[in-house]
Amino acid sequence: MVELLEGMNHWHWLALGLALLAVELLGTAGYFLWFGISALAVGLLLSLMSFAWPVQWSAFAAFSLVTTWIWWRRQLKHDKQSDASRDLNQKQKQLVGQELILEEDIQVGMNRIRIADTTWSAKSTTNMPSGSKAKIVAMEGIILVLEKTE
Repeated sequence: MVELLEGMNHWHWLALGLALLAVELLGTAGYFLWFGISALAVGLLLSLMSFAWPVQWSAFAAFSLVTTWIWWRRQLKHDKQSDASRDLNQKQKQLVGQELILEEDIQVGMNRIRIADTTWSAKSTTNMPSGSKAKIVAMEGIILVLEKTE
């Protein structure tokens, strides 16, 4: 096994990198992309200078960890921005700005209101009789904030 590892040259690393990138094309969702890029980087470094096989594998491991960590940080930042801006499957964000006709009287403070097939906790700073129009102006956690409109 050691003889095989000692015999690796830059062509082997470049071939390994291309093979890992080809596996990535099968749809592994990025798992092999960074390993393939890391193997290509080791192959390019090995074509410029020579170093022992333990250093080659250590460089491959280090490049893999660094590229994966950099991608993870970038993706995490992108996901947070995307989650903050989307409303799909986030009913509470979709409700803000909606106007509704109250089915029950609303008292100052905490109340329960029905919107479609769900009941929500709601609070108001004014009393509103049933049948009046109200607007959802904000969300405080999972509590709707209502204001009277007319």
